[in-house]
Amino acid sequence: VEQWRLIGQELATHVPFTAFGAVTAIVFMLIVIWGGYLDAVSRSSETIFYILHPAHIVLSAVVTTAIYKTLGNGKLWAVVIIGFTGSSGIATLSDSIIPYLGAWLAVLPGRELHIGFIEEPWITIPPAFLGIAIGFWRPITKFPHAGHVLISTWASLFFIIMALGETVTWLQYLTIFLFLFLAVWIPCCMSDIVYPLLFVRGAKFHHHH
Repeated sequence: VEQWRLIGQELATHVPFTAFGAVTAIVFMLIVIWGGYLDAVSRSSETIFYILHPAHIVLSAVVTTAIYKTLGNGKLWAVVIIGFTGSSGIATLSDSIIPYLGAWLAVLPGRELHIGFIEEPWITIPPAFLGIAIGFWRPITKFPHAGHVLISTWASLFFIIMALGETVTWLQYLTIFLFLFLAVWIPCCMSDIVYPLLFVRGAKFHHHH
């Protein structure tokens, strides 16, 4: 019961910043669409996504690894496994799978599911190990976690931009905002905070934002 209460506290604490990130993404969408820049942004959206997604994995791996190493004092092989699974796998959920579901519910015409972990392992595996190395040798959490949340929002946004049509209704904007929020709020908190602490016996959740 205590553990679930602490998880709830962590999720509640992250609501404002996650909502702020989602709002910035929607404002950017409005500027792009109403300003007539959608075609230009759409052409570069895949490239931008494949920059933001690995950056997201690096920061996620840094935080997941740093928290487990600091509080768990586990062996190197355990640090690597937890850092890898907590970053690469959950980042795919955050940046691709949940945004795809949002694009599907918003009936966006260009929606297509991409699983970078399977389809392009070279953009997910090396960043994960880079983040693990950084988190292991320099276990910091505050800045990487904040950057993780914001970059994850924008990675999810550019995944959705790849699916946009020529026009977007207000209902579609609302659906996109909701899924941008959910794609970051739950997976990022889980991967950075909850997941590594599941393997630390008797550890208490620690506020690092």
